[in-house]
Amino acid sequence: MRITLKKCVLLLLISASVFAQEHEQGLVNNAPFWRYALGGSVLSLPSVQAQSAVVALDGGNIKAYSAAGNLMWSYSARGRISPYVSRSREGTSYLSRTNGTFIAVNRAGRELWRRNLGSPLVGRVVFGWDGRLFVPADKKLFCYTASGTLLWTKTFTHSYLLAPKIDPQGRVLFALRNNHVYRIDPFSNVSIWEMSATPIVLLPVEQNRIVAVHADGTLEILGADDNWYIAAGEDGHASVLPRIPGRPVTAISRGNNIASVINDGRVVLISIDERRVVWTGDSHIREASRRGTSPDLEVEMLFDERGIYILNKTGATGFTADGRRLWFTYLNRAAAVPAFGDDGVLYSGGRDWILYAYKIEDRVLPRSGGVFGPAPEGVYGTGTPQAAHMPRIPVFNDEISSMLDNMQASISDGNVGNNELPWTSFLLTLSARQGQLIQYRVRALQLLGQIGSRETIPWLVNIFKRDTEPLVRAAAITAIGSIGVDPEGLAIQSFLQALIPDTIKDEQILFALTKATGDICRFSGPPLSETGIRILNLLTANGQPAGIRNQAERELASLR
Repeated sequence: MRITLKKCVLLLLISASVFAQEHEQGLVNNAPFWRYALGGSVLSLPSVQAQSAVVALDGGNIKAYSAAGNLMWSYSARGRISPYVSRSREGTSYLSRTNGTFIAVNRAGRELWRRNLGSPLVGRVVFGWDGRLFVPADKKLFCYTASGTLLWTKTFTHSYLLAPKIDPQGRVLFALRNNHVYRIDPFSNVSIWEMSATPIVLLPVEQNRIVAVHADGTLEILGADDNWYIAAGEDGHASVLPRIPGRPVTAISRGNNIASVINDGRVVLISIDERRVVWTGDSHIREASRRGTSPDLEVEMLFDERGIYILNKTGATGFTADGRRLWFTYLNRAAAVPAFGDDGVLYSGGRDWILYAYKIEDRVLPRSGGVFGPAPEGVYGTGTPQAAHMPRIPVFNDEISSMLDNMQASISDGNVGNNELPWTSFLLTLSARQGQLIQYRVRALQLLGQIGSRETIPWLVNIFKRDTEPLVRAAAITAIGSIGVDPEGLAIQSFLQALIPDTIKDEQILFALTKATGDICRFSGPPLSETGIRILNLLTANGQPAGIRNQAERELASLR
């Protein structure tokens, strides 16, 4: 009995020692702080944004959960869906059915619109700076506005090898299976590079360059002069980009630094500027392999102000940018790669049809911007007239009418493309031209609403607030409603400020305000809808014309 007791004590001491060592190395408690039954198996990693997570389920549903573990809404696509759900800055979710039906669902779970792509999504939708969507389907890339207007389409002879991503200049970057790398700007202008080897990932870096990471660990620069990355060092010898010390699984960039996961579970950081491997660390994949667990090499990475994060179905690891491992954790029976939120919460969908949330970090990623997500990194120039792209405004009205007719036909055909900058410059100038015939100013505003760049919202709000023509003011309001997005809340606040003194008496303006408020609320949901409902309640007051009251009541009913 005494020997058995000693053995037990020894085993406990050994276990405690191992436990202590693991915690010293950063192993965190993986007990979830909430869990929620999903009613199906997750198809892909959750889409995390604004302290909430949206998951796609094999039954054709998508569901949204708050960071506190509450079901916010559920949407049924009424059919099987592809395993890609993306969320815009406004919190709108975009998905497709396997029959190619592309669907937009707002942050309250209401369907906004649907379009036919001809085939399902083959990657996540990525978002331009002004809210436009780059939508990858089989051998095609579509560019839509947030409200569903098709701006252009590109068709390819080969399928995607690497799914699209946004580069620091707001362009879309991807590779096809013929080893051609594409970079397309928001107006459909294309740059193409032909590669001799198949890249495993493309990384945008500074100075307008692209780094292609190859399976043997070599790095190749695209979009640069040859001499950019080969420079003489102090000893006079050429300095080239370093090689990743192993077979990379995936990689991610931030500025001119590249982080990569190697197939043995190590993580490396490479500095392009210094042309060297800065540090190497062990992820949870490496730790698990030491215990005899086969590594799962379906890996996602994040690289932000907090550090570098490695995520796969077996766990997650966090590093600081200087290589200090913050933590690692293991996951059991995850059905898909987990997602790590800005609030330090790890979301994982289990094979037991349960969504688990783990509070890993107390640090919250600082986000600056408007009412919703972070502000875009730049602008495309569609919000103000661009002198370099400005076409001549004709003197004769029939010429102006013909130009507007041609623009309308191209917009209706989904063929705006590289005409967008000259057209928006023309339309913005025409819309604000006081001496112009009102009918042309109104048509210009209508077309701006259809082209749908949220960069034009401040211009449209200014026309609404300052113009003297009621028809023009009403058209500017209607254009804002057509665009649908108002991430800074600029338009909705301007509507409210105009109504509180009760000085607007023109029914055309009141009707446009009513309809546009409903459009913005339906698209963006809360918190803009809270202000919108206040506006609509003001418009149902007894002092308003009967037609306005009726329309406001219909808009309110559509939001319930």
